Amino acid sequence: MAYLYLFGAIAAEIFSTSTLKNTEGFTRLWPSLACAAGYIISFVALSQAVKGVQVGVAYAIWSGLGTAAIVAIGAAFLHEPITVTKITGISLIIAGVITLNVTGSH
Repeated sequence: MAYLYLFGAIAAEIFSTSTLKNTEGFTRLWPSLACAAGYIISFVALSQAVKGVQVGVAYAIWSGLGTAAIVAIGAAFLHEPITVTKITGISLIIAGVITLNVTGSH
């Protein structure tokens, strides 16, 4: 069940981060409320996830998958370039998450 909360937290965080640009510096009401609500949901779900997953592992998965997804969303929908540096960075993040899980620290 903890991993369901974790993936819900990741989905909510991805949603919120995706809406940040539309808030225009939190000057637009509805996008700002949607963004804030998503982050609140994300942190509530993350707080539930850490009841069953070590906090370091949960945070690594939450931040790593969220970051990788936002890079993909930026490339697909915001026409942001995919560079070798971005690919290298995301690869290192994913390698770190895998290392944490494989080494038995969960």
